[in-house]
Amino acid sequence: MPSATAIFSYRKHWAARLGIAPELPLSREEMDALGWDSCDVILVTGDAYVDHPSFGMAVIGRVLEAQGFRVGIISQPDWNSVDNFRRLGRPNLFFGITGGNMDSMVNRYTAERKPRSDDAYTPNAEGGKRPDRSVIVYSQRAREAYKDVPLIIGGIEASLRRIAHYDYWSDKVRRSVLMDAKADLLVYGNAERQIVEIAHRLARREPVSGIHDVRGTAFICRDVDGRPGGVPAGWSLLNSSEVDRPGRIEAHPDPYAMDAACDKAASGNVPHEVGSVAVAAPRRQAPDPARTLVLIPGYHAVREDRVLYAHASRVLHRETNPGNAMAIYQSHGERGVWLNPPPVPLSSEELDAVFELPYTRRPHSAYGDARIPAYEMIRFSVNIMRGCFGGCTFCSITEHEGRIIQSRSEDSIIREVEAIRDKVPGFTGHISDLGGPTANMWRLKCKDEKIEATCRRLSCVYPGICKNMDTNQMPLVRLYRRARKLPGIKKIFIASGLRYDLAVETPEYVKELVSHHVGGYLKIAPEHIEGGPLSKMMKPGIGTYDRFKKMFDKYSQAAGKEQYLIPYFISAHPGTTDEDMMNLALWLKANGFRADQVQNFLPSPMATASAMYYSGKDPLHKVSRRAPDMPVPKGARQRRLHKAFLRYHDANNWPLLRKALKQLGRADLIGNGKRHLVPTWQPDGTGGADEGKRAFRTRHSGLPRMPAGKSRSRPAKKTAGRPSRKPRNRR
Repeated sequence: MPSATAIFSYRKHWAARLGIAPELPLSREEMDALGWDSCDVILVTGDAYVDHPSFGMAVIGRVLEAQGFRVGIISQPDWNSVDNFRRLGRPNLFFGITGGNMDSMVNRYTAERKPRSDDAYTPNAEGGKRPDRSVIVYSQRAREAYKDVPLIIGGIEASLRRIAHYDYWSDKVRRSVLMDAKADLLVYGNAERQIVEIAHRLARREPVSGIHDVRGTAFICRDVDGRPGGVPAGWSLLNSSEVDRPGRIEAHPDPYAMDAACDKAASGNVPHEVGSVAVAAPRRQAPDPARTLVLIPGYHAVREDRVLYAHASRVLHRETNPGNAMAIYQSHGERGVWLNPPPVPLSSEELDAVFELPYTRRPHSAYGDARIPAYEMIRFSVNIMRGCFGGCTFCSITEHEGRIIQSRSEDSIIREVEAIRDKVPGFTGHISDLGGPTANMWRLKCKDEKIEATCRRLSCVYPGICKNMDTNQMPLVRLYRRARKLPGIKKIFIASGLRYDLAVETPEYVKELVSHHVGGYLKIAPEHIEGGPLSKMMKPGIGTYDRFKKMFDKYSQAAGKEQYLIPYFISAHPGTTDEDMMNLALWLKANGFRADQVQNFLPSPMATASAMYYSGKDPLHKVSRRAPDMPVPKGARQRRLHKAFLRYHDANNWPLLRKALKQLGRADLIGNGKRHLVPTWQPDGTGGADEGKRAFRTRHSGLPRMPAGKSRSRPAKKTAGRPSRKPRNRR
């Protein structure tokens, strides 16, 4: 792993003598009370300011404060005027811009592109307090406010839009957000290491235009025929077709011809035709990752060619291991985006220090008694790690936080539990979660650091658990036991997502979890049961779920507890057919599950599954035009159908399901018996207008009326020990 300067080893900025702010200021009045004449850094966020380590702006603000910088916060500003962006004055060093803890488009719209009426990151959940594409809008206003102040964008919205990306809400490929925001630098991933180095270099009067060598950042540079201008001496340019061949090329032999991406002679990679397949010339000696730039298809190429989009996505995801990742360049016409390799993960000591900074652990006092739902959810929880090596294609955690697990020390976690107990108002003795992106990856890592530094696998647990992965979860068991014994702690729940294929590798962990840390229900996410969609999600087969369920039931019974598993599923994921969803519905009914809330797949920017959705190709394998397109549920009707299969018990979905079952040749599943999926009759006031929903009742007026039932997430009789609400057998 490359070396990195410890983030708390820098000499502090002179303003450290002013001390620590009880709260980072939101107004000039608060700055005056602190004795500040100006801010060194002003952070602009789309969220309410909550001084808690689960909120990104609080973490960055406190980390910069620990370096001696004066940090102010502009929270949820009115973006229709520049005045709000001037309320703290001109920052001495830079503006830091983020959309908040969520992508603003994901926050604002449902998977069906319908506006949400509320916002969990706003006081009293009030909606409409942030603009669409917040990073771009805030950046424009900050630039208007103070034209010459360096502008740095970051957070998950900028991180996932760092190159040309498919945008689900506009249904087109958009440029890198760096181009639209016109920022000086983009910081991606967890940003502590990058932002500390940038702040100190700016404080030393280095121009922001010269800070182009920081890992985990991206910047704009001049484009010369698809190549960056001013490439440093000693660097090699590598055509991405050498990294991963894009396969059959029908329209043009060079995958970069549409974008004039590189000089083939200079790159040493002259494709030649073998039949109808473009094959790269023999690869040169392995390049030095630290001084190699990979040229991927440019914005105009991926916008016009979906195969090249899938190819670019595949190459990008190959270059995400900090140990061997190479820099990436993507042309955007006259300019391009240079993406440096990912940042070096924080050590346990650094992570401990970040989480133990003097947070108040509550919303800013300016909000008074207003309720902020996102804060209420994590108020009594403890984040014990970062990162995820699961690699689920639909998830953005890996793209943002990386695949290498960064774990806090046991002592640091215990100190935070004690701090919650002693300092957080309203604490009743219950810790709501000890977790993170996943519940049970704490301290798990590759057994060999050299292998870890050179590995390019997208997942350490798919298609099976890597033999080099240490899966021992006994340290986590010991942490749970120690935390439970603390005075004043009555109960510790585990609410983060459980990776059950890892859990079964340590039965003692499952026993400990089930016996002491489940509050009646445990939510897990098999996501599907069919091999087709699971292979595109990079999730384990349903057999692993069955194995975990047996352990769960066994240990629940041994503990004398009535507890249930609540499985989560995704509908309309790329690779899913109508028949796959039908089989899932049959599985749900056979196992007595009635899903109350279900999630249609939402293509988030940069996710591998989003590349599948847009291109119809599978970037988990070499992308080829010759390969058939994969099934991708698109269009309102098909997405609605897939969601309806998950809610097979909802009478409003029955007309749609009857029609689909007939088209699938499974009309035998329509009937009024236990083996049927949907009945032949329809309750009054439900269903679609195209269904003769009263015809059955007219012909059989002697039968009793079936009331419209309400769905529940509670398992039915087969698993919960209580009857489910369903119509009688009318045969």
